[in-house]
Amino acid sequence: MREWTREEKYRSLRDPQELLPLYEKIKESEYRQTYHNQAVTGLMNDPNGFVWHDNKWHLFYQWCPWGAVHGLKHWYHIVSTDLVTWKNLGLCLIPDQGDGYDNKGVYSGSAMPIDDKIYLYYTGNHRDEDWTRHAYTCLARLSKDGWVEKYPLPLFGENPNYTEHQRDPKIIIREGSNIYYLMIGAKTKDNRGCALIYSSDDLQRGWNFLSELKVPGFENFGDMWECPTIEHIGGKDVLLFCPQHLTIPGRGNSQHHNGYILGFMDWDKLTFFPEGQFHVLDFGFDSYAAACANNIQDKDKAILIAWMGLPDAAYPTDEEDWSGCLTLPRELTVRGRRLIQKPLPEIRKLRDERLDTECNINGAFKLPRAAEIEIDCRKGAHSVNVFADENGEGGIHISCNEDQTMISVDRSGMKQRFNCDDGEVRERPLENGLSHLRIFIDSSSIEIFVNDGDAVFTSRVFPLESEHFCSVTGDSFTKMWSMKRAIKEQFLV
Repeated sequence: MREWTREEKYRSLRDPQELLPLYEKIKESEYRQTYHNQAVTGLMNDPNGFVWHDNKWHLFYQWCPWGAVHGLKHWYHIVSTDLVTWKNLGLCLIPDQGDGYDNKGVYSGSAMPIDDKIYLYYTGNHRDEDWTRHAYTCLARLSKDGWVEKYPLPLFGENPNYTEHQRDPKIIIREGSNIYYLMIGAKTKDNRGCALIYSSDDLQRGWNFLSELKVPGFENFGDMWECPTIEHIGGKDVLLFCPQHLTIPGRGNSQHHNGYILGFMDWDKLTFFPEGQFHVLDFGFDSYAAACANNIQDKDKAILIAWMGLPDAAYPTDEEDWSGCLTLPRELTVRGRRLIQKPLPEIRKLRDERLDTECNINGAFKLPRAAEIEIDCRKGAHSVNVFADENGEGGIHISCNEDQTMISVDRSGMKQRFNCDDGEVRERPLENGLSHLRIFIDSSSIEIFVNDGDAVFTSRVFPLESEHFCSVTGDSFTKMWSMKRAIKEQFLV
């Protein structure tokens, strides 16, 4: 693993052409994705500023251009009309040099469209001469012609009653009022994760600190909450956030989680009243920092995209100086006591050719580089090995027991194993048995949707040339399609 100096990690990008040799090397990687968003070079992590505006979906993501390292972060801009095929627009927010409020990174945030502009709220990561961190909540304005203007002063600085870990502002409009809220992920001085709430009647000024969000029963749940937001879906309020540095049953030794609580948000009391427990949003190994789109008119659903990765994790492509991608966009609805996540209907537009799933003499069929697999499951036990060898063995092992009370995903059969200390098996109880699997594979990822969105397992995966087969056992019927490219591979900074 390469050791990066501070100067290397926080080097300013002065000329995009500096990155061209790195891009030429990276584009030859066998693990570059076909229909998932990924960075031109370097590291991609959190999705930011997800919003519908001017008849397009706008999405930004964290980007460190120099390599697979969490260094000087920028916002990179992409757009789509259908959330399936995307166009790269290049850099949007660039850190200031010198003593600017974001001199060591434009960190995560959100967006709100007003009239013909998009307002971008983000955390300015500032370091002083002693390398002490200071967090500022900053604002920029993106015009229709692509012109970006940063406001000269931050909206507010860090709250002195909390640690310097204050970030990821989410802009929220209180329904039926003219009040705006900013929700900030934070850490208390006695190491408790929490969210801070600010309000204003003007998007651009006048922000005041109101209170720490009260969530009864979750006063000591991790030591930092990242990417907090409250969404209103199908008559329910949903608190989504990423608690850090705690273990959760069924999550192995993983310390970082992305999940949600259903309940009711009382904005007058600044209290979220839970109606149940904390639920994991994605049961796989690599999903974090989920972002829901602002400006959605349909109140019965939300649209979500997450980072396909985890903090403090390493991946095989780190050695190639790139890492990270985004999940497929998902439609969120509420069913009973859970969120349901489904691939958008538009994803079917990427289906290219219906492929034969007839097995070889060893009971396995060949996988293309990128595919969608649908399996209708009947009663009894089921077993699927994806990225198996030609004998149908190894790979990602998906299994459901005989009485269909539990589904598990085991990645220990892959030849390239990574982050093993976090555990290599993830499980999810099944209340109504197993009826359907919809599996999306790309060059270096797998997303497994169970029972029409009842659960999803997302993971990075890096198969060798010999690991491109699939075997299916159990009373089931399998269909498979190859997938078209969704993002043009090009050098655009």
